[in-house]
Amino acid sequence: MKRTLALAITLASGLALNAAAQVPAAPAPAAETAAAPAGPTKIAVVAFQVAVAQTNEGQRNFADLQKKYDPKRQQLKALNDEIETLTKQLQTQGDKLTEADRAARAKTIDDKKKQLQREAEDAQNDMQQEMQDMYNTLASKVYDVMSDYAKKQGFTLVLDIAQQQTPVLYASESTNITKAVVDAYNAKSGVPAPPAQPPAAPAPATKAPGAH
Repeated sequence: MKRTLALAITLASGLALNAAAQVPAAPAPAAETAAAPAGPTKIAVVAFQVAVAQTNEGQRNFADLQKKYDPKRQQLKALNDEIETLTKQLQTQGDKLTEADRAARAKTIDDKKKQLQREAEDAQNDMQQEMQDMYNTLASKVYDVMSDYAKKQGFTLVLDIAQQQTPVLYASESTNITKAVVDAYNAKSGVPAPPAQPPAAPAPATKAPGAH
C-alpha cells in the first residue's frame, strides 16, 4: 500500500521537469567550423532545463497540464480515502462480524487497493508521457533562440550546467545566460507572464496553554 499511496501523492503534488528529457545537441557544421577565423574562446553556461521551465510558455503549458490531471488526482484521493475508511471499519468492527462478512469486506478492500494502484500507475505514466512530449517540443524552440543569442553575443561554446554529468566545476555568474535566454524567448513567443500567485494566508495565532 505504501507504493500505491506514493504514486497517488506523486500525482497530487504537481509536475516537475523530467530529468531524462532529451535536449537537442548543438549543431557544428564542419564547413563553418573550418572556415571560422581563429580567435579567443568565449564560453557561456546555461541551465537549459531551468530555462525551458521558466519561460512564460513553459509555465503556462505545465500549469495547463497540471489542471488537466486535477480530476484524476481528486478521484484517486477519494478512492484512497475510501480504502482507509473501510480498513478502519474492519479493524474496529471485525470482532462483531461473522467470518464470511470479514472475508467479504477484506476482499473488497483488497480489490480497491489493486484498483487504486492500477489507476495511479496508468495516470502517472500518461502524465509523464505528455510532460515529456510537451518539454521536447518547447525545448527545441528554446534551443533555437539560445543558439541565435549565443551567436549574436559571440559565444563560441555554451555548456549546460543543468546536466548531471556537466564538466563545469566553476563559472562566473557573468557567463550564465539562462535568464537572458528566457527573456529572449519570452519576447519572441509573445506569451504573457503567468499571473502572480497570491501569498499564502498566515496561520492563525495560537494561545499558549493557560493563556486567556
